[in-house]
Amino acid sequence: MAKVAFLGLGVMGFPMAGHLASKGHEVTVYNRTGAKAAAWVKAHGGRSAASPREAALGAAFVMACVGNDDDLRAVCTGPEGAFGGMSAGAVFVDHTTVSAAVTRELATAASAAAIGFVDAPVSGGQAGAENGVLSVMCGGAEADYAKAEPVIAAYARICRRLGPSGAGQLAKMVNQICIAGLVQGLSEGLHFAEKAGLDIEAVVEVISQGAAGSWQMANRHKTMKDGKFDYGFAVDWMRKDLGICLMTADENGASLPVTALVDQFYKDVQKLGGGRWDTSSLLARLRKLG
Repeated sequence: MAKVAFLGLGVMGFPMAGHLASKGHEVTVYNRTGAKAAAWVKAHGGRSAASPREAALGAAFVMACVGNDDDLRAVCTGPEGAFGGMSAGAVFVDHTTVSAAVTRELATAASAAAIGFVDAPVSGGQAGAENGVLSVMCGGAEADYAKAEPVIAAYARICRRLGPSGAGQLAKMVNQICIAGLVQGLSEGLHFAEKAGLDIEAVVEVISQGAAGSWQMANRHKTMKDGKFDYGFAVDWMRKDLGICLMTADENGASLPVTALVDQFYKDVQKLGGGRWDTSSLLARLRKLG
């Protein structure tokens, strides 16, 4: 068991840190809103800290799950950043979905301080975090990954190192690109079925057993049919992620026409007031169009 700090207690970080505590790790948490940290301590024990630096003092591992590039820089290298409290040989594990560029920047800063750095974005959404079955895609030095993997296992169904620093973030971009197309396709299929007067449950029961089946179909078709969009990753965050994908594609020459189109469809959902709806809300846009 290890001494671990966890920075960021949102819908993902709160249960992830809880799994660490339940596995017997000694956990100190930090959250920008102190009340959330206090609630976590009440639920799981451990302790809270007033800053990332304080949380990281003496920790063998510091995990982070925050919002974006700027948030990650702040908790790593800001005036009260975690790097300032970490000892040589400790490992920083970043579960935030950010750009590969900021990952490499911070990995370089960590290396200069003799700190390990693993970029480890996750897939599986809030339910995956709560149930401890996230998919974790990692980048970084092999030795740092080897140290961190047994700790990450507290909330992972699968965890793999995919290459050097930045590889985890690039793999997460692949994940988001694939999801964008899948959700749009499922939305169009359900919308077509509604317009055709078909029994959606009966149709999905049949086609989900064939080539059209997907996690999205199995887990979201019922809530989509009922117009309920409060079941996971928010549209605002998806647009942030797709923006990273499109920016990176411009840099590496990849062609992402479907991803670019779906990103604009999510922009339409935001205009409908659905920024905090989950990503399956693409169906709401189609229904609005008639």
